Amino acid sequence: MATVSRVIAAILTPEGDGMTVNRAFPSQSLGRLDPFLVFDEMGPIEFQPGARAGFPDHPHRGFETVTYVLDGAVEHKDSNGNKGRIGPGDVQWMTAGAGVVHSEMPAADLRKNGGRMHGFQLWVNLPKADKMMRPRYQEIASAAIPEVAFPGGKVRIIAGKFGDREAVIDTRTAIQYLHILLQPGAQVTAQVPAGHQGFAFATIGSGHVGGKDVPQGSYAILQGEGDLQVEAGPDGLQLLLITGVPLREPVFQYGPFVMTTRDEILQAIDDYNSGRFSKIPATV
Repeated sequence: MATVSRVIAAILTPEGDGMTVNRAFPSQSLGRLDPFLVFDEMGPIEFQPGARAGFPDHPHRGFETVTYVLDGAVEHKDSNGNKGRIGPGDVQWMTAGAGVVHSEMPAADLRKNGGRMHGFQLWVNLPKADKMMRPRYQEIASAAIPEVAFPGGKVRIIAGKFGDREAVIDTRTAIQYLHILLQPGAQVTAQVPAGHQGFAFATIGSGHVGGKDVPQGSYAILQGEGDLQVEAGPDGLQLLLITGVPLREPVFQYGPFVMTTRDEILQAIDDYNSGRFSKIPATV
């Protein structure tokens, strides 16, 4: 049976251009949680009309970014010519691989008119063998994400599987990413697959997870495998259950570059400064 070793509160952290995120890790309480590098909750925030906040052009190499939106919308553009808009319930899974420059901004109409934004970004490390793979971009609409409903709630399957349903997204690292939605007092038994480690983040409401109380805006570090008991509190619970198989490889990180040696980091910096990452195509 899976249990919880400790519960940690996420910390408000400045990020990007005028944004503040609720950062689970890395922090003073927890560095990385192999194979995961970063987990941020974006908002919930109410943008005022004319807001300029967001995440303008920046590079990545050696890992994947996963963006999941609950409210509002995010617009993506990258140096491989990919562009898209993800709204409530949609997922964007970008494999930076050998290198990509991209931007993620609150949708233009949201910034112009104001409105609510709430979402998440997860950084997933790539194994050494895949760090220089060709970049790719997957965008999954909310309607395409499998769901399993049961009395008192449902589970959305972003990656991995739940019961007899499997996610439609393709991952390079063995990942489980579930969005569990429970009504007040409802319960569900989830799973920490064999060989996985990870965390459970309470984004809306609070509850009891693996033997510990998890308040809103906090996350539980999981230990063990098998059944994980989840119960919603009196206000209900929305929980992100995220686990993966550890890579157990060296991690050298310099900002948006994550490799396995210092020399690879220096090469990434040189490649970016020399323009080998290309640029986001200009749009009219």
